Amino acid sequence: MLAGFTPWPEEQAQRYREEGYWQDVTIGGLLTTWADAHGDAVAVTAGDRRVSYRELDGWAHRLAGGLRRLGIAPGDTVLLQLPNVVEFLPVFFALCRIGALPVLALPAHREHEIGALAELTGASAYVIADQDLGFDYRELARQVRRRAPGLQHVVVAGDAAEFVPLASLDAPEGAGGDAGVAAGADGSGPAPARPDAEDVAFFLLSGGTTGQPKLIPRTHADYAYNVRASAEVCELGRDTVYLAALPVAHNFALGCPGVLGTLHAGGRIVLTTDASPDTAFALIEREGVTVTALVPPLALLWMQAVEWLDDDLATLELLQVGGAKLPAEAARRVRGTLGCTLQQVFGMGEGLLNYTRLDDPDELVATTQGRPLSPADELRAVDEQGREVAPGEAGQLLTRGPYTLRGYYRAGEHNATAFTPDGFYRTGDLVRLLPNGYVVALGRTKEVINKGGEKVAAEELENELLAHPAVREVAVVPVPDPDFGERICAFVVAPGVGLGLAEAVDFLVERGLATYKLPDRLVVVAALPLTTVGKVNKRALTDRLAAEAVG
Repeated sequence: MLAGFTPWPEEQAQRYREEGYWQDVTIGGLLTTWADAHGDAVAVTAGDRRVSYRELDGWAHRLAGGLRRLGIAPGDTVLLQLPNVVEFLPVFFALCRIGALPVLALPAHREHEIGALAELTGASAYVIADQDLGFDYRELARQVRRRAPGLQHVVVAGDAAEFVPLASLDAPEGAGGDAGVAAGADGSGPAPARPDAEDVAFFLLSGGTTGQPKLIPRTHADYAYNVRASAEVCELGRDTVYLAALPVAHNFALGCPGVLGTLHAGGRIVLTTDASPDTAFALIEREGVTVTALVPPLALLWMQAVEWLDDDLATLELLQVGGAKLPAEAARRVRGTLGCTLQQVFGMGEGLLNYTRLDDPDELVATTQGRPLSPADELRAVDEQGREVAPGEAGQLLTRGPYTLRGYYRAGEHNATAFTPDGFYRTGDLVRLLPNGYVVALGRTKEVINKGGEKVAAEELENELLAHPAVREVAVVPVPDPDFGERICAFVVAPGVGLGLAEAVDFLVERGLATYKLPDRLVVVAALPLTTVGKVNKRALTDRLAAEAVG
């Protein structure tokens, strides 16, 4: 078993096996199963590229051999930071097949985040694109290697410069793979044994109050269940055409049901790195897209864009919205503006998923965030003393189940407080659990700002701003926003210096902070308000912002 991984207790694991939630399948093996079932049907589209199920499976098989020859071994961690390009899928499946552990980094992450991940995981390899949306990931790789010299290999999709071209790893058949095919006489030895279904398959990333990366271990068995159950709830089939508008490295677009759920159902994926209405609407019309998933700010933008764009969206049947709460008023407008069914999704990379169902009444869809995916999901809402609240009352959400982690990777100290003694995960979400089983999300109980679905830890941004030579004190608080849910305001004490937002943002960008973590507003104050015990009174700061908004 992987050191640093917290398994499910055997009694519950046995229950999940017996009740069919966990099956003897691996992520890499699933692709072969899907290829056998769907053969020459198109699996994925990106621009003019069309790749069939059979081609995708063969591509992943060859890359598995090439990665092994490069020196990637079972148990190695590999940072995988690719945008929504076709190469993401075969690389992901290839790593899962050889028992390596991909760490799914988001395209927006920069040196601050990737460097910390490289140090935490001891990653031996880093897979990137050459450039995307004007950003050069090869320069990022150079920065990360200076920070983490143990990063032996950088593999690049596209112009590799001094690094390893991904295309050079497209090895001949028989060089490796999930089924244990002999590796051939190239010095790599026999292919590794098939991973166990209950082994860790890959890592997702979690936000948190400190901003330090926490790794979510997802096993083959638990994530395979996550994918097939989500595809069933969302009623995907061979006619499904799924537009991956959000990064596929994010849990929502990866397997809820996302690209993996679409492959499970025999549908077709359409990839894009640009979710703007101009690009996305044209793709919906051209490719006959039936399903997509968005965060609330994008959903709101799309609903506005139908007024000035004339693309035909008639094929769009289902819009999933998650990552943050969609206001009920906006939810009620989806069908009338975009002409499709809305599905609210409330979940987390740590596991638990809640979906409204496709036959739910419109008002239930507009006013709740759905009910649990699995009959085996256990949910509690508790007060500050850990006592369960009455149904319908607000409380912190605790959960456990067949696809919810039992501990973050290599985070024993944090796990001691993030989980109850009986294994419930303390989500940090404030909810109301309704008597009908549906969940109403109310916000966060911790200092995490939810900016349009991106989680920003206040403490992390405060620490970065404190590194500015002019800043003596800082407090970061959320600002309610009708489009993004929350934006970021930084109150700073900077005596004698006319520090402005532009200068602060330039400083943070220079330090390698991801752009979505940058403050939207900066307020210079003479002093920060304090509570009676001497702590910064953030409530007073948020009240000040609220008063200014009213005034």
